[in-house]
Amino acid sequence: MAVIFIRTLIIYLTLTVVIRFLGKRQIGEMQPFEFIVTLIIADLACVPMSDVSIPLVYGIVSILALFIMHQLFFLLERRGNFFKKILSGKPSIVIDKDGVCIAELKKNNLGVDDLIESMRSQGYFSLDAVDYAIFEANGKLSALERTDYKAEKTSIPLLLINEGRIDKSNADKLQITEEMLKEFLEKNDCSLSKTEIMTVDGNGRVYFQKYKEKYKILFFELKEGVEF
Repeated sequence: MAVIFIRTLIIYLTLTVVIRFLGKRQIGEMQPFEFIVTLIIADLACVPMSDVSIPLVYGIVSILALFIMHQLFFLLERRGNFFKKILSGKPSIVIDKDGVCIAELKKNNLGVDDLIESMRSQGYFSLDAVDYAIFEANGKLSALERTDYKAEKTSIPLLLINEGRIDKSNADKLQITEEMLKEFLEKNDCSLSKTEIMTVDGNGRVYFQKYKEKYKILFFELKEGVEF
C-alpha cells in the first residue's frame, strides 16, 4: 500500500511539472495535437500508478517523451502557416452575408443542426443573427453579430428543412404538414430538393436558403395557437 502511495505521488508531481510546462490553455482552446498528447499522458500515468510490476521509470520516461514531442510540434507550428495548417487545421467561415456555407460545414464533418447548437451556446438563436460565423481550429465558434439582431429575439426558430429533408419532429411542433410546406415552397419558386435550409419560429418568421443562393427572410402563416 505504501509503495502504491509513493508511486502515485511521484507520478502526480511529474505530471504537475509537465502540464505546467505544456502551457495555460483550457481544454476547449487546445489544438488537436495538444488534446491527443494530454489524453495519452493521462493514460500512461494510470498504468505505473496501479501496477507495481511495471518499473516507475517507464511511466516517467514515456510522459517526458510525449512532452518533448509536444514541444517539437509546438515549435513547428510557430515556424509558419504551412505547419500550423497541418498540425492544427485552419478556421472555417461557416456563415457569411449570403448565408450558411454548407460546403465548409461538410469539410469539418458538421451539419446545420451542429451549427445551430453551437450558435445557441453563444446566445444566437437565428441563423441570420450574425453576419459572419467562424469555426476556429480548436472547434470554438466565433461570431460577428448583426447590428439589428436584438430587436428580433422574440421566438426560437426550429430547423424545418435540412438539405432537402424535412424534420418531421419540428414540423409537428409547428403544426406544419408536408402539403402546407410544399405549397409554401411552390409560392417561392422552389421545391424540397432545391431547399438547402429552412427554419421557422413561433411567429412564422422564416430563414430560407436555396442551393447556391443568398438567404431570404420570409413569412409562414402558422395555425392559430402555435407558440414556440
